[in-house]
Amino acid sequence: MRATLFRGSSLEVAAGPDGRILAVGPAAAAAAGRDAEVFEVAGKALPGLHDAHLHLEWLALRNLTVDLQDVPTRRATLERVRRWAARLPKDAWLVGRGWYNDGWRDDPSWPRPEELDEAAGGRPAILTRKDGHSAWLSHSAIRAAGLRDEDQGPPGTVKEAMVAVARRSVPEPTEAEFDRGMSAALRALAAKGLTSVHTMDTPRAFRSFQRLHAAGRLPLRVTWNFPAAELAAAERIGIRSGWGDDRLRIWGVKAFLDGSLGSRTAEMLDGTGMPVLPQDELVELVGRCSAAQLNVCLHAIGDGAVRRALDALESLAGAWRYWRPRIEHAQCVHPADVPRFKPLGAIASMQPIHAVADREIADREWAGRTAYSYAWRPLADSGVVLAFGSDAPVEDVSPLLGIDAATSWRRRAGWHPELAVTRPTALRAYTAGAAYAAGMERKLGRLAPGLYADLTIVDGKGVVATAVGGRLTWRRA
Repeated sequence: MRATLFRGSSLEVAAGPDGRILAVGPAAAAAAGRDAEVFEVAGKALPGLHDAHLHLEWLALRNLTVDLQDVPTRRATLERVRRWAARLPKDAWLVGRGWYNDGWRDDPSWPRPEELDEAAGGRPAILTRKDGHSAWLSHSAIRAAGLRDEDQGPPGTVKEAMVAVARRSVPEPTEAEFDRGMSAALRALAAKGLTSVHTMDTPRAFRSFQRLHAAGRLPLRVTWNFPAAELAAAERIGIRSGWGDDRLRIWGVKAFLDGSLGSRTAEMLDGTGMPVLPQDELVELVGRCSAAQLNVCLHAIGDGAVRRALDALESLAGAWRYWRPRIEHAQCVHPADVPRFKPLGAIASMQPIHAVADREIADREWAGRTAYSYAWRPLADSGVVLAFGSDAPVEDVSPLLGIDAATSWRRRAGWHPELAVTRPTALRAYTAGAAYAAGMERKLGRLAPGLYADLTIVDGKGVVATAVGGRLTWRRA
C-alpha cells in the first residue's frame, strides 16, 4: 500500500500506508511523497464524522423487510403493506418497521389488528414502531406469539418487553441474507459521511460484523455495545471495554431504564411513564459492569429515568481508567441534574434530530418541561462531554442534518433557541466527543499527525467524499 494525499479541499491531508495522518496543510504534499496516490476532492475537510448511537441491526433488517419510515398517512402505510404482502408466499410472515402514528396526517390514533389482517392478506404480520418500543400485530401474529389480551395495549399492539416476546415467533433471515442487508446499510452510512459508528445491537449483528470484517467488507469503524442480557456471558470470558481492533471493537453494555416519548413510556419525575429496570437491579448491573471493566450505556429518556441513572452512578466516579458511563438520549434532564453529569464522568449521548421529530408531541406530552428538554447547551456549558448520533433508523442518519438540528434549527423553529449549541460544539460532539465516548480519542476525532486519516469532505450540497484510514469509502459521482 502507498501513502495517500487528499488534495483540493480546504485542508490537504497526507496519510501513510498504515492509514495514519502524516501531515495536514501545506506540508502534506511533501510528507506524502512523489509516489503517493492522490485523491482530488474539492470541499471542506472535516475529521471523520461519527454516529454515537444507532442500530445497525435494524438498518440491516430494513433492507430485508417492509420499510414504513416517513410514510405520511395511515392509508399510505396500509397500502405499502399490501404491496409488500403481494410479493410474499401465502404462509410467510410479513415483517416491517418504521410506522409512526403521531405523524399520520389522516388518523393518528393507535393502529388496529383488523387493519393489518386485511392489508397483510391474513398473514401473520408484525410491524415495529419507528422508536422500537411498540409493535403492531395482526390477529394471526397475536395467536402465533401466544399473546393474551392483558399483554396488549391498545389491542393489537404491544409495548416495551412484550415487543421482544412477540418477535420470538418470527423466522430469522439466513446469515447470507442478513449480511447482504448489513452490507447495504454500511454502504449507505458511508455515503452520508460517516466514518465511525457506535451501534446498540444483539449478538446476531456482531456475528455479521465479524464475517464482514474478515472478508474486508467493513467500510467504516464499528463499536458494538451489547444488551445487558449478555453481561453474564461477557463476565465469564473476561471481555473488557476496548476488546477488538481499530475497525471492530466492543465497548459497553446497553440497558433500558425507561421507554420512549412516542410510546408514552418515558419515565418522568411526576410518576408517569414506564420504568423498565428497577433501581436495585440497575445499581447491581452498573456495579457488575464497573467490576468487569465494561462501560455502560444507559437508555434514559424521561427526567425520572435520567435521575435514576445518575443516582446509580453516584458511587462509581473514576471507577477505573476508562470508566466512561454514557446516558443515552437524555431527552429530558431536570435542571437540578445537569451539574451532576461531569463529576460522575457521565457522557451525554444525545441525538439532536430527535428534537425536530418530537417537537409537537413534546409540547403536548411534556408541557412545562420543554424548556429543559433536548437541552444540549446547558450540558455543554456545564462541561459535560457530548457525543451526538441519530438513533437511526428511528431518525435520519445524516450527521449533517444532526448538526443543523443542534445549531440552527431551534432558531428557525422558534423553539427554545437558548438550548442550541454553536457549530464548533456540535462538530466536536460528532467527532472528538464521540471518539472519547468509545475510548478512541487518541486515534480518532481530530485531523492531526499520528491519528487515523478518517475524513468527511463536504460542500454546500452535502457530502463530497468519505475516507477511513486514508482510503476512500465513498465519493460523490
